[in-house]
Amino acid sequence: MPQPGSYGNLSRNTLAFVLAGGRGSRLKELTDRRAKPAVYFGGKTRIIDFALSNAINSGIRRIGVATQYKAHSLIRHLQRGWNFLRPERNESFDILPASQRVSETQWYEGTADAVYQNIDIIESYGVEYIIVLAGDHVYKMDYEFMLRDHCEAAADVTIGCLEVPRLEATGFGVMQVDEQDRVVSFLEKPADPPGIPGRPEMALASMGIYVFKTELLFDQLRRDAADPNSSHDFGKDIIPYLVRHGKALAHRFPKSCVKSKAEHEAYWRDVGTVDAYWEANMDLTRVVPDLDLYDKDWPIWTYSELTPPAKFVHDDKGRRGMAVSSLVSGGCIVSGGELHGTLLFTGVHVHSWTRLEQCVVLPEVDIGRHARLTKVVIDRGVKIPEGLVVGEDPELDARRFRRTASGVCLITQAMLDKLAA
Repeated sequence: MPQPGSYGNLSRNTLAFVLAGGRGSRLKELTDRRAKPAVYFGGKTRIIDFALSNAINSGIRRIGVATQYKAHSLIRHLQRGWNFLRPERNESFDILPASQRVSETQWYEGTADAVYQNIDIIESYGVEYIIVLAGDHVYKMDYEFMLRDHCEAAADVTIGCLEVPRLEATGFGVMQVDEQDRVVSFLEKPADPPGIPGRPEMALASMGIYVFKTELLFDQLRRDAADPNSSHDFGKDIIPYLVRHGKALAHRFPKSCVKSKAEHEAYWRDVGTVDAYWEANMDLTRVVPDLDLYDKDWPIWTYSELTPPAKFVHDDKGRRGMAVSSLVSGGCIVSGGELHGTLLFTGVHVHSWTRLEQCVVLPEVDIGRHARLTKVVIDRGVKIPEGLVVGEDPELDARRFRRTASGVCLITQAMLDKLAA
């Protein structure tokens, strides 16, 4: 883990504003009933817990979360798991749904508009800095280092960024920088991304993390809100304007990435597709995972249900409750079934003579006897019928379920009900 210097604790004078209103349509049916930040991840957590935990672990004690799309599941999770911040300790945690506060007909029209509509609430905090965070990425980061870069460079905006292969950067906002990492141009999803000075094969991609001084941000949001031609988005409008008319600084993720002794590379994932979501969960089943969730120095906070321990029963030939290279959460019962490279969320029941391989199984799923499942993601509360086989016949799988090009099958209860009809 990087060690802070002596610049002072900027985090205590900062508000973390988390943008958590997006659907995440590329996750398909996983976001039919919940926003992307509320999607389950890693056995116990939700995706949004990573940005929120980073803020808490960085020393930030004022947090606002803007919600919009199908927010009930997300709001319930935030109320249950993030209600420990206390105003009497100069802390606050506010959930900010799109509530037509500016206009009776206007919801959040863009990421910048989500902050603009809450300016009066943010002003009441009296903070000097605002860090704007995306609530839908998986990573560990100490934001204090980014705040210090921002102050020491006297920047108008500091943008968190990743180094990615240049030809893979077409889906990101991409920064062109000079030798001092000052941003000279910001391009949203360019067809031909610019390279990094000295490393032309790599590009700097935006992480959707921005640091501003509060008053400067308010001025920019008011200017943008008055522009009828603006889409009121940080990546499309606010950031390009400040690159042209102010000083924008690129902050490279490895400078503030938090790593335990077991982690070798800076880990950041946008789990925005079914394949990426499955792969990131599978990362956790490795002997030495790329993302260390066992790091007590940087815990991932969440709402933890009260559950009994996981239970494995039966020890007969062909009917043995066992798990290899797998994560099994509390409340699970593995009754005479086998797990290989599989992740079970809370309260899953695996019945006898089943075999699960490379599966991501969300909470409260019941898997019937003799099922054989390979490379699947199963939505919450699904009842897998006895004898179901998935992952052995690609054409059959594609007719019955949501199958990706890499062979991952997403299974929901509605898909199974359609088969039974």
